[in-house]
Amino acid sequence: MRLTQWTDYSLRVLMYCAASEQREQRATVGEIAEAHGISRSHLTKIVMTLSGLGLLETTRGRGGGLRLLQPAHTIVVGEVVRQTESDFTLVECFDAEHNSCRLDGHCRLKTALREAMDRYLEVLDSVTLADLIAPAPGARNQRVHFLPGLPRPPELAARRTRVSAGGESR
Repeated sequence: MRLTQWTDYSLRVLMYCAASEQREQRATVGEIAEAHGISRSHLTKIVMTLSGLGLLETTRGRGGGLRLLQPAHTIVVGEVVRQTESDFTLVECFDAEHNSCRLDGHCRLKTALREAMDRYLEVLDSVTLADLIAPAPGARNQRVHFLPGLPRPPELAARRTRVSAGGESR
């Protein structure tokens, strides 16, 4: 199964917010959009959906931003996928209304795919948002590392600018 871009971006927003929980400043739509190279207007729609699902709190204005409404360890990835995916019809025969397959009822593909989908979601049901942002086994540092070339969160960028201006090494 392939996740839609909507679900992919939804998971990225949630992960970014979870990884940013300890920051002084809340994550913003603009910051996440820039970090991932996603359209800000598209991401705003996703954030509003996640807010409507009770996963995010959004606050406008100065000092505003996004924060998780539930602890990351209680947000189950399988549930997020079910709530953000619009279509679990893997093949035509999954949709009785539009099924024109002449083999329907005589082949086992539908059963195998249904079982694969159930197992796929079962695995995602065993993963929480906290699991997705946990350091890899054997990792030395507990902090989230941002990829080179991507913008840094505002407080890190400001700290880096101050250090550079003061003549100290990075």
